[in-house]
Amino acid sequence: MRNRVLAAMAALLLAAGPAFGQAWPTRPIKWVNPFPAGGGTDAFARPLAAQLTKQLGQNVVIENLGGAGGTVGAGVAAKASPDGYTFFVGAIHHTIAESLYTKLPYRGIEKDFEPITVLAYVPNVVVVHPKHDFKSLQDLITYAKANPGKLNFGSAGNGTSHHLVGELFKTLSGTNLTHVPYKGAGPMMQDLLGGQVDMAFDGMGSSAPQIAGGKLRALAVTSEARSPVVPSVPTMVESGFPTFRVTTWYALWAVKGTPKEVSDRMYQELVKALQTPEVKAVWEKQGATLGGQPPAEFAKFISREIDTWSKVVKQANLKIDL
Repeated sequence: MRNRVLAAMAALLLAAGPAFGQAWPTRPIKWVNPFPAGGGTDAFARPLAAQLTKQLGQNVVIENLGGAGGTVGAGVAAKASPDGYTFFVGAIHHTIAESLYTKLPYRGIEKDFEPITVLAYVPNVVVVHPKHDFKSLQDLITYAKANPGKLNFGSAGNGTSHHLVGELFKTLSGTNLTHVPYKGAGPMMQDLLGGQVDMAFDGMGSSAPQIAGGKLRALAVTSEARSPVVPSVPTMVESGFPTFRVTTWYALWAVKGTPKEVSDRMYQELVKALQTPEVKAVWEKQGATLGGQPPAEFAKFISREIDTWSKVVKQANLKIDL
């Protein structure tokens, strides 16, 4: 009798997996964004959240928790219940953090989270405030070499791609620029537009509207080819840096332990959302390439990025204590 009861319970548990995935979601879903509103992560997370709200019939809410290059929000998300109602929308910065910080408020992006997919790939762009009369990247380098430490560059925080791209530029160009970290690209952009910050190696997502409006001047993009958003702006390779190719990316993770049926459903809905005309139009406007690769492929990509950026961190001799 006992064996028959146990067998019946096992059958019910097996059947509950697909049922869970089909029933989900029954309440609002939270995406933890570890940066303040107005930055690159927000630029892609919010349109997707709006589209997913339509598809799922439940609100997908963005919760901004900025600080320490995105690691504070990641730490909060890592401790969330893996019930399928909290996800983490992070970025390339979280693969950099693995080697840059001496200690993190979570075990690691591969240990505490399960990959869903990349949302967008975006080139970084070298932008300067118009108060500087730099017409090319070479003009900026010439000035920087003649005035060591006088030019500053803002970033979304220590350990973000904006920071590391700046450090890479300093190494390859032989210039001395002063780094000014913020709690996200949004606050940094406000000071850059106000002239308190001279320049930035920003993501195209947050800089594109400012470039189009004439509020910032773009000197170079870090992608392999020129960006269709600013086709007249040369690449770093064209500007004399043959090995300088960097792409910022934004992605979604589930909390470790989230039911596979839920993660699979979220992936399927994201792929569907990325193909809608509304989302495609937003990505095109910001010079972004669509993501959407399967979770297993994304997992391999994460490992490669961690390895790549650990070498840059070591070369620049950088370490940060939280």
